Amino acid sequence: MTRYRGGVRLPRDPVWRRRLLALGAVAAIAVAVGLVLSAGDDETPGEHGRSTAASPNAPRLPLRQAVGQTLMMAFDGTAAPEYIRPRLRNGEGAGVILFGANVADPGQLRRLTRSIQRAARDGALIATDQEGGEIRNVPFAGPVAGQSTQATPQAAGAAAAAAARGLRRSGVNVNLAPVADVDPPTGGGALPGRLYPGSPQRVADLTTAALRAHARAGVAATAKHYPGLGRATVNTDDGSATIDAARAELEADDLEPFRTAVAANAPLIMAGHAVYPAFDSKHIASQSPTLLTDVLRDQLGFRGVTITDSIEAQAVLDRSGIATAAVRSIAAGADIVLMTGSGSWNLVYPRLLRAARRSPAFRARVQESARHVLALKRRLGLRAEP
Repeated sequence: MTRYRGGVRLPRDPVWRRRLLALGAVAAIAVAVGLVLSAGDDETPGEHGRSTAASPNAPRLPLRQAVGQTLMMAFDGTAAPEYIRPRLRNGEGAGVILFGANVADPGQLRRLTRSIQRAARDGALIATDQEGGEIRNVPFAGPVAGQSTQATPQAAGAAAAAAARGLRRSGVNVNLAPVADVDPPTGGGALPGRLYPGSPQRVADLTTAALRAHARAGVAATAKHYPGLGRATVNTDDGSATIDAARAELEADDLEPFRTAVAANAPLIMAGHAVYPAFDSKHIASQSPTLLTDVLRDQLGFRGVTITDSIEAQAVLDRSGIATAAVRSIAAGADIVLMTGSGSWNLVYPRLLRAARRSPAFRARVQESARHVLALKRRLGLRAEP
């Protein structure tokens, strides 16, 4: 069965297979040597490890649990491995993402999600990509058609409702959809068939309809890939991408669906991995304090959960290892690091924990992210205390 990472089908080329094997080998070494305080391409968060909406009166989790709430884990197979359960039980992971390879049939998926919730004491976020079309990890849930065929709010809402109902029946409570990116007028983008058709305002209307349909079904939807990946000519899963449009153009067009999603109380927004020099020439979006904090939080007023696209994407790996990338993302303002490799937790969790122990500013940022994640769990009716 095809596996998807960050909403995109994994290439079957030898380069990608070698990359996965290399990541797995590194993770295995980390486990073998008992890696708790990793070294290498680390960086200590500085001024970017700042709070976006800190409340001095909010409860603070023990640090190991606070760090855990910033991580979404992946695993192989159709049953949760033994190592996943204690992490969930101890609050050292916010939840899991499921791919096509984790899904066999309706009964198996329901047993799997129940076992995950038992381990987490009914406190796990369980996510998947269910956009429709070829990005459909649960084949017995809707919608069959992709977003490019949904030209009206009614059609977008009906498709999202079909997805949400099927996911909810299966025990999945987070959908990493809809795609809120705007297709440029000239076409030629890297996400063919996955984008809503029409103008930025039309895409905003369709995105809002999908968000509301998910909410009515009790599933948290995710507007992605902030601040808009429609102009990219390279999928960031496969390589680095830079979007050179002027800031005024990006704010008027690409940001419009996300601005509307924030107004519609979107529970999650996924940050993409492209570079937007008009906003920040140094950082990819998922690691940009300007985009994640100054624009998304302060300018647009988002108060939900910001989740990264897959931390194993090639656009991320072109700049650093995944552990360093995770530190950078949390420091910049992300709340959840989406890990799509089964061994990634072994590298990322210790690095985040060490950074939080070293830096008071980063520690505050981790606590703030944990509060955002726990608020999402309460919104979904999940237990919110690890």
